Amino acid sequence: MTFTLPTSPVLGSRAPLRDPGISPEGPKTTAPLPEDVRRTNAELVEKWADSLYDAKAGDILDWAREHTSGDLVVTLSMENTVLAELAHDHLPDADFLFLDTEYHFPETLEVADLVERRYANKLVRATAQLSRKQQDATYGANLYRSNPTACCRMRKVEPLAVALSDYQGWITGLRRADGPTRATAPALSLDKTGRLKISPIITWTLEDTERFIAERDLIVHPLTKQNYPSIGCATCTLPVLEGQDPRSGRWAGNAKTECGLHT
Repeated sequence: MTFTLPTSPVLGSRAPLRDPGISPEGPKTTAPLPEDVRRTNAELVEKWADSLYDAKAGDILDWAREHTSGDLVVTLSMENTVLAELAHDHLPDADFLFLDTEYHFPETLEVADLVERRYANKLVRATAQLSRKQQDATYGANLYRSNPTACCRMRKVEPLAVALSDYQGWITGLRRADGPTRATAPALSLDKTGRLKISPIITWTLEDTERFIAERDLIVHPLTKQNYPSIGCATCTLPVLEGQDPRSGRWAGNAKTECGLHT
């Protein structure tokens, strides 16, 4: 997408900054599901959500492979590669999806490259409508500080929404142990578009995750060994002290606790 910032006739000065409540032009929502698929998804959740609530990760993904007829996508933050490994074992035909916000730690991008080389699943890299530089020019520098909710919306929520258009459902890395906002999250639910939202490691603790990584010799994000148990954008993530909520380093100093992908 080509973006040209308009100038005013006075000395070629830049136009006023745009209201961050208004996203840039372009696609930002998920395409509607066919009504029969939407209905089928709702029936699956109604029938199976309770029995899958505390099910094992492999069983949840085997269920997904058996009971869904449409394409599924596995969302990867690259904080760890557990979902990639599980999908390799149980959903070999599923795509991988990585939200490249352009604000990631270099180590996160390196993990994404390693995942693409290690696994046969197609890796889709979703990006925002505007580049980082274009966003600064349109909304002002460092929007992640002045309005982190708007920044997350434009660089995470909307790109994910667009990317999900091709799929019947998506696989997430949600864990109830990650914090109070996720303490009762289901393993199987519907998102706002009627797509299946499947969270196979929902019952796992951080220790369970680390054990699986060690047992499978998975790709390790180096920052997870430097007090970063939860990793988002480099601009908005700090290390945490032992015993703190694993997500307390996300948007530190801000009341924000979720980027909006799961709310």
